[in-house]
Amino acid sequence: MRVPSANDRDAWTAADDATLQALTERARATLGTPWPTPLAHDFARFYRDGDRDTYEQAVWARHERLARATALAAVTLDPVWLDEVTDGVILFCEQSTWCWPGHDDMHTRHGSVLPVVTDPCVDLGAGEVAADLAWIDHVLGGRLDEHVPGLRTRIRHEVDRRVLTPFTERRNWHWLGLDGHVHNWNPWIHSNVLIATLVLVDDPARRQRLIGLIGEGLDRFGAALPSDGAIDEGVHYWWYGACRYLEALEMLGATTEKPAAVAFPHRVHLGGPWYVNHADGPARPSYEQPWHVLHRLARRHGDAEAEAHAAAHRRPGEPVAHEGPGLGYLLLALTDRDWAAVRPGRSPLPRDVWFPSTQVLLARPEAGGSAGLTLAVKGGHNDENHNHNDVGSFIVARDGQPVLVDPGRPTYTAQTFGPHRYEIWTMRSSWHNTPTIRGTEQAPGRRFAARALLAGDATLTMDLAAAYPRDDIRSWIRVARLDRATGAVTIRDSWDLAPGPADPTVIHLVVAGDVTVSPGRAEAGGVVVTWSPAANRHHEGTRTVPPCTVVVRELDDPMLSGVWGERLTRLDIDVTALGPVGTLELTVKETR
Repeated sequence: MRVPSANDRDAWTAADDATLQALTERARATLGTPWPTPLAHDFARFYRDGDRDTYEQAVWARHERLARATALAAVTLDPVWLDEVTDGVILFCEQSTWCWPGHDDMHTRHGSVLPVVTDPCVDLGAGEVAADLAWIDHVLGGRLDEHVPGLRTRIRHEVDRRVLTPFTERRNWHWLGLDGHVHNWNPWIHSNVLIATLVLVDDPARRQRLIGLIGEGLDRFGAALPSDGAIDEGVHYWWYGACRYLEALEMLGATTEKPAAVAFPHRVHLGGPWYVNHADGPARPSYEQPWHVLHRLARRHGDAEAEAHAAAHRRPGEPVAHEGPGLGYLLLALTDRDWAAVRPGRSPLPRDVWFPSTQVLLARPEAGGSAGLTLAVKGGHNDENHNHNDVGSFIVARDGQPVLVDPGRPTYTAQTFGPHRYEIWTMRSSWHNTPTIRGTEQAPGRRFAARALLAGDATLTMDLAAAYPRDDIRSWIRVARLDRATGAVTIRDSWDLAPGPADPTVIHLVVAGDVTVSPGRAEAGGVVVTWSPAANRHHEGTRTVPPCTVVVRELDDPMLSGVWGERLTRLDIDVTALGPVGTLELTVKETR
């Protein structure tokens, strides 16, 4: 294990002072107060009103409090912190389930809305607890034997019965990827099971069997990982998918044929805290990511640009890590002297990025800077992991900050991954920068996809017709382009619809910030957007500007308001009057 035990006093007494000071302040603020308690009725709320977040937030608060205490116990060996660790460990050991409400399958297997303790489920939450307890055993093991004899035996018992045994005996977990559908759960859980195995399993034969099963599972994820390094779930889930995969291979001493995955975060970086967000990820992820892990992986795989991107997030004099991402990451950062010594540089911000596997293009005026307009546009299909119906959608950022945006997603509920997912407004194509054609939005499913793509020269051309469940759309050609000579972004939509109903055809633009609208024109966030039809024989040279309706969406969910503020505005440009065959040209320019 890369983290030394607390017996290595040289390593732990050299831990970063700024981090320890911040941890101590937060830990002392809760010391002696009741621990966060995940309540049974909050667990059952998933089935009553769809709320899963209340229960999960209590669990995460418990994780964070235990992480702070563990780090401080390793540094100080103070009995106060060892007692705090003991209390946190026992609370987890006595928690009915380590699963999160939306994942535990006791309802389908037993008809229960509460955990069934005799039939434990292995999910993301169970893996997280198992790994935390393994890290505690590894770092504080000898000290715990002296301070609270018997605690380590309890840890081993609970991790074995809740995670390791069901992992080996029940081999139909959906996240194993046996059906060919592999997503971030696979490496997230396998990496945590691996940590638990390496630390807590003493029998060599059993350990080897577990490692073999873990390796098989990771191989399935690796086989599904595209060679261009793209992650269809977006950068937020890169940390919980590809990153965990690369870390697990590192722990196993294995290599990967697809090291391009380490480059994904910096290749979708818009500037500052902003990233290209598709699927369920936010456009402005939390700063408290384990950047030291990316830095280490980038060095391991020889990716200087990824290393520079990670280093750009190192702030000398500020903490090297936060407990939010997890105990293991906190311990790794505290004992990583290379990371503590890093001096920040600049994120590489590549000039051109193209991911053939996900059909995502990014183009900016020049490499190394976020000034001006950056265009990100995607083709893809509507059956991606954490999918939104967003084929053909685009983002335009000014100086690295999105102005024409993808909203992201609200707080997860029972509806999020249920049959009514696409009734959630953020998942629908009408709240992405796409058209609604004759009153019809895009549909979910792999066959609803972009066709006839052509990428190159800061331009993506695609036909969106197949993304819609209609047979009267002969073509809808969207050409999205950044003109580096003028600095402008242009979106040109040309359509050919068979004769049919005159239901409204609308091109949507989702805008962040304050918006001012006038005929054929809108201003927001330092850009001006203009639109007009292209004259052609089908509407006899007329260039009447299509009308625009303004729809304001007030944001009361912190997952959205924390990124965009109080509201988002949608501009609905009605092109119905242009007829079944027409073209609209939309231009985005800076106002300065």
